[in-house]
Amino acid sequence: MESMPAGLRWFAEHQPVTPIIETVRGLLLTGTAIGSSGLVATAWCAGIALVGHLSARRNYERCPAR
Repeated sequence: MESMPAGLRWFAEHQPVTPIIETVRGLLLTGTAIGSSGLVATAWCAGIALVGHLSARRNYERCPAR
Protein backbone atom coordinates (compact mmCIF):
# COMPACT_ATOMS: atom_id res chain seq x y z
CA MET A 1 0.00 0.00 0.00
CA GLU A 2 2.92 2.34 0.65
CA SER A 3 4.13 2.12 -2.95
CA MET A 4 0.82 3.41 -4.34
CA PRO A 5 0.44 7.05 -5.41
CA ALA A 6 -1.41 9.19 -2.85
CA GLY A 7 -4.67 9.45 -4.83
CA LEU A 8 -4.85 5.74 -5.53
CA ARG A 9 -4.00 4.90 -1.91
CA TRP A 10 -6.82 7.19 -0.69
CA PHE A 11 -9.30 5.52 -3.05
CA ALA A 12 -8.18 2.03 -1.99
CA GLU A 13 -8.75 2.95 1.67
CA HIS A 14 -12.11 4.65 1.04
CA GLN A 15 -13.54 2.76 -1.94
CA PRO A 16 -17.36 2.76 -2.30
CA VAL A 17 -18.08 -0.96 -2.68
CA THR A 18 -17.77 -2.03 0.96
CA PRO A 19 -20.20 0.54 2.47
CA ILE A 20 -22.75 -0.14 -0.27
CA ILE A 21 -22.59 -3.92 0.27
CA GLU A 22 -22.76 -3.51 4.06
CA THR A 23 -25.81 -1.25 3.73
CA VAL A 24 -27.65 -3.62 1.39
CA ARG A 25 -26.80 -6.58 3.60
CA GLY A 26 -27.99 -4.71 6.70
CA LEU A 27 -31.25 -3.72 5.03
CA LEU A 28 -31.96 -7.23 3.75
CA LEU A 29 -31.09 -9.09 6.94
CA THR A 30 -33.37 -8.25 9.83
CA GLY A 31 -31.64 -7.21 13.01
CA THR A 32 -28.37 -6.24 11.35
CA ALA A 33 -27.27 -2.69 12.14
CA ILE A 34 -25.89 -0.64 9.26
CA GLY A 35 -24.30 2.10 11.37
CA SER A 36 -22.79 4.88 9.27
CA SER A 37 -22.53 2.67 6.18
CA GLY A 38 -25.85 3.96 4.89
CA LEU A 39 -24.69 7.57 4.96
CA VAL A 40 -21.33 6.73 3.38
CA ALA A 41 -22.99 4.62 0.67
CA THR A 42 -25.49 7.38 -0.10
CA ALA A 43 -22.72 9.96 -0.32
CA TRP A 44 -20.69 7.77 -2.70
CA CYS A 45 -23.71 7.09 -4.92
CA ALA A 46 -24.63 10.78 -5.01
CA GLY A 47 -21.06 11.74 -5.86
CA ILE A 48 -20.78 9.19 -8.64
CA ALA A 49 -24.16 10.26 -10.05
CA LEU A 50 -23.10 13.93 -9.95
CA VAL A 51 -19.84 13.24 -11.79
CA GLY A 52 -21.73 11.20 -14.40
CA HIS A 53 -24.34 13.92 -14.85
CA LEU A 54 -21.75 16.68 -15.23
CA SER A 55 -19.65 14.71 -17.72
CA ALA A 56 -22.71 13.73 -19.78
CA ARG A 57 -23.89 17.35 -19.81
CA ARG A 58 -20.45 18.58 -20.89
CA ASN A 59 -20.26 15.96 -23.65
CA TYR A 60 -23.79 16.75 -24.88
CA GLU A 61 -23.11 20.48 -25.07
CA ARG A 62 -19.86 19.81 -26.94
CA CYS A 63 -21.45 17.50 -29.55
CA PRO A 64 -21.58 19.24 -32.99
CA ALA A 65 -24.08 16.76 -34.53
CA ARG A 66 -27.19 18.46 -33.16
